[in-house]
Amino acid sequence: MTRLSRDVAGPCLTPRGSVVAIGAFDGLHRGHQALLAQVRERAQALDCTPVVLSFEPLPRAFFSPEPVPRLSSVREKLRGFAAAGMEHALLLRFNRALTSMSAEDFVRRVLVERLAAREVWVGGDFRFGHKRGGDVALLEQMGAELGFSARTMPLVQLDGERVSASRARGMLAAGNFAGVAPLLGRPFVIDGKVEYGNQLGRTLGYPTANIHLQQRVSPVHGIFAVRVGLGESECSWPGVASLGVRPTVNQVSQPLLEVHLFDFDGDLYGQRMAVEFVAKLRDEQKFDGLEPLKAQMALDSCQARELLGMNPQLVGA
Repeated sequence: MTRLSRDVAGPCLTPRGSVVAIGAFDGLHRGHQALLAQVRERAQALDCTPVVLSFEPLPRAFFSPEPVPRLSSVREKLRGFAAAGMEHALLLRFNRALTSMSAEDFVRRVLVERLAAREVWVGGDFRFGHKRGGDVALLEQMGAELGFSARTMPLVQLDGERVSASRARGMLAAGNFAGVAPLLGRPFVIDGKVEYGNQLGRTLGYPTANIHLQQRVSPVHGIFAVRVGLGESECSWPGVASLGVRPTVNQVSQPLLEVHLFDFDGDLYGQRMAVEFVAKLRDEQKFDGLEPLKAQMALDSCQARELLGMNPQLVGA
């Protein structure tokens, strides 16, 4: 289990010292996984605590005037830290106070006083502190003075290109789910708790389980063939999903994930559900009434069944 802290100020979190990985860690892709594995290995060798230092909201989202898509929710990110063997996560609140902190103060107050760092691991292009004034060279210089070493993680590449969150987001926006899985080391999944909706899908013959994304901005929008996992089960139940604002009827202001599970009969309200995106069928569109919408939903379901290896004739369009 990973212990979670949020504040710059406070007592030392790791009295026996720590090896620290720093980054945004959106999506916890294969590059992030390699970094965390290295930190865990080094902490074991030095008999100290493996720690991940990250930020919420994500720095790029904090500075952007527009909503910024992200690969993983905070909950998913923390779960990934635990799976990677991080004993402590310092998830700093990225706010005006933190952005005004000098790079030197960040090193002293966070890395030395809060985390008792013995090694700090970052990417080669890492920048930090007020106006991004700190870099790896500053970390190395201050580490030599304050008793820790700064290390950079070699690039992780796939097909001759760097594995990165921006590359993964671009693939997802293009609907390339097969291509993004090797970057992430797993299929792309959105999970959440099933909440009550207006039950319009039930009246149209396609009851849906609804997941509100809250403040998360998804990198994907449209209609998809999906596989679903309930609770802690694997994503194996086939279905069709819509992620958007429902422009035809009962339009919503924030994108909503609606999932219709094929041949399912049961109550999902209140359960956690993981939705694995398999293929994009089309973009969301506005129809001239419910009958054209129902006809398209039948076609979407038939196509999704076929893509998922089911019998498309099961759809009673």
